[in-house]
Amino acid sequence: MALSTSSTSTEVPSCPPICTLSSLDHLVLTVKSIPASINFYTNILGMAHQSFTSPSDPTGSSRHALLFGSQKINLHQAGKEFEPKAATALPGTADLCFLTEDDVETVLERLKEKGIEVLEGGKVVRRTGARSALRSVYVRDPDGNLI
Repeated sequence: MALSTSSTSTEVPSCPPICTLSSLDHLVLTVKSIPASINFYTNILGMAHQSFTSPSDPTGSSRHALLFGSQKINLHQAGKEFEPKAATALPGTADLCFLTEDDVETVLERLKEKGIEVLEGGKVVRRTGARSALRSVYVRDPDGNLI
């Protein structure tokens, strides 16, 4: 067990890891409505929509992804998820933090202009991110995921 007097601590693995991770390739959101999710993430958050087929899918089913920076979010329709899938693949169970190059106050105003409900009293709040302190705004996507 690691002991620390600071507000954060990092635990060292007790045995050697099997590999060294370098980055996240993609994540999957299970959604109630793929069109509603595409609309929110492209028209509100500025991501690009990509349709693709998986080489491992013998049916050739069209799949959908959202692209931003070098990141990718695959969308799975609830009840029709691609295998393998998460043990509990349900809409509205994600909590995602995105970084933007835009001023957070400007983002807040744009969200309000588009009629998007901003949580935490409709204000910018201070939080701690993976790399440093952040100024954040919180909204929900069409499935209730915290963004």
